[in-house]
Amino acid sequence: MVTVENVVKHFGGIAAVDGCSFEIPPGSITGLIGPNGAGKSTLFNIIAGFTKPDAGKITVDGHNVTGMSPHRLFHRGVVRTFQIPHEFDRMTVLENLMVVPSRQLGEQILASLFTFQLVKKQELELRKRAEEVLEFVSLHRLRNELAGNLSGGQKKLLELARTMMTNPRVVLLDEPGAGVNRTLLQKLAEDIMRLNREYGYTFCVIEHDMDLVTKLCDPVVVMAEGRVLAKGGMEHIRSDERVREAYLGGNI
Repeated sequence: MVTVENVVKHFGGIAAVDGCSFEIPPGSITGLIGPNGAGKSTLFNIIAGFTKPDAGKITVDGHNVTGMSPHRLFHRGVVRTFQIPHEFDRMTVLENLMVVPSRQLGEQILASLFTFQLVKKQELELRKRAEEVLEFVSLHRLRNELAGNLSGGQKKLLELARTMMTNPRVVLLDEPGAGVNRTLLQKLAEDIMRLNREYGYTFCVIEHDMDLVTKLCDPVVVMAEGRVLAKGGMEHIRSDERVREAYLGGNI
């Protein structure tokens, strides 16, 4: 689904990503792990179009998307979440979902004036879809709550729900488990697996929680100092001495 080929990115002479290459297979939940400063989030930003690489190539479903803007990648079904959720905190949970789909008729002044019934019909359809998504992630009871009032774990579920409103092909999840209590983390993991299994979403997940990575991810890609250190199943990764030394001081 996504191919990263010899990608390089420097910041002030320092190589954040240094000749990185790997694939995100279609229909997989691919893990991307490594110590802090390994270049994982920079690579996510490059894949999602927020940062342009200095060299290398990114393809999505066989199409070269290197340097393509985030909104164009969004329309190609590539969605990126962030470690710190970016909700609209003064809008309700339901409204946070309803604003996601692009090219809504209500965004056009003339359409709002002269095709009001069509605008209303589309809004009702979006509301129905948003209600269904909130049921899926168990946030329906909070649909009228301001998003800024949610807990950290609930905001992560809201981020996942917002991706569902786009019918994505590839979802880049940046540390979904960070700051989430164990109960909500279990719910989040179950939702990710269901979306992968039942809806065919392809995921790539940056995560430091090795239990969560083991539960969710196959294959796993390990980065260190901007390079890919190892690739494969979690058992293979755990047995790799280079990984043990580079990641968490030998404890993995």
